[in-house]
Amino acid sequence: MRRSRLVALGSCFLAALFCGPVWGAITPQPGTVNYIEGQASAAGQALTEKSVGTVKLAAGESLTTQDGKAEVLLTPGIFLRVDSHSSVQMVSPGLADTVVALERGRALVEVAEIQKENNVRVNVGNASTQLLKPGLYDFDANPGLVRVFDGKALVQENDREAYVHGGHQLSLDTANKKLKVAGFDKKKNEQDDFYRWASLRSSYLAEANMDQARRYIVNGGWGPGWYGTGWYWDPWFDAYTFIPGDGMFWGPFGWGFYSPWMVPYAGFGFGYGFGYGHASYYHRFGPGYHAPLYANRGFAGHAGSVNGFSGRAFAGPGGGFGGRTGGFARGGFGGFHGGFGGGGFHGGGFGGRR
Repeated sequence: MRRSRLVALGSCFLAALFCGPVWGAITPQPGTVNYIEGQASAAGQALTEKSVGTVKLAAGESLTTQDGKAEVLLTPGIFLRVDSHSSVQMVSPGLADTVVALERGRALVEVAEIQKENNVRVNVGNASTQLLKPGLYDFDANPGLVRVFDGKALVQENDREAYVHGGHQLSLDTANKKLKVAGFDKKKNEQDDFYRWASLRSSYLAEANMDQARRYIVNGGWGPGWYGTGWYWDPWFDAYTFIPGDGMFWGPFGWGFYSPWMVPYAGFGFGYGFGYGHASYYHRFGPGYHAPLYANRGFAGHAGSVNGFSGRAFAGPGGGFGGRTGGFARGGFGGFHGGFGGGGFHGGGFGGRR
């Protein structure tokens, strides 16, 4: 009985491997469909579960949702998520020039990493918005709105332009001579159903990152199939996830994307002034948060990148540099059988678990 179950499990695993993209496959181009939920179509063809990782939007092709949602990959580290009853067109699927147009409805763009060479734009009507920094960007075709939860964007429309920073939005009202930027209530907008769905998707892909990044650590080096920063297929999550070439990157929902050489430190908290980057506050996870198994007492995060041990966050809830019940008083930088600042081998310490 036990053997038959193991055989069945192995058969299912092999079937999943052969039905989807393989580990270490060539990185997908911008416009690749990474997730669908409910009813959606691309280039007039209905999308199914088998479309994930295989269907790519060519220039001029559109993805349309009915009662459903979808996720599309742009450049490595940038996810385009499309709300129900919405449509986006791939204007340019190039790596150097990645341009999409929101034809109707709403879309969110999560940027975990962006290179200075990237020209990533989202067009709404006559306006073109260039994404300049890691963050979270919200676009609504009706009434014509660009909202920046975190990050920085440049909006250009005809002979007008304006920079929009985190916590601000811009209404694309052609009646105004100037583009007017105004603040908005982030907490109120974070209760939105589409925002919460995007946050949940981000958490799943962060877990997939942990799963795949571990695969490429072999005897202290890189495992087979590693090609540096890019998208990597995870058959357990049936999706591509982002793995940076070095360091770690915090997405705007507070989830970390680790490189293979940093993934052993996942769950280790580092606080103010330690390592590279700069410190920030303890970042609340998005409404879709559920504690993953590996994040016992580890990082929270804030949008931005860290090429080292820092992280723009405190250590986790129990015992850490600035942790809720620890900090220096409990013995150092975490809670991992020992530490820098006292507590010996069992009271506080360097990492993420007791």
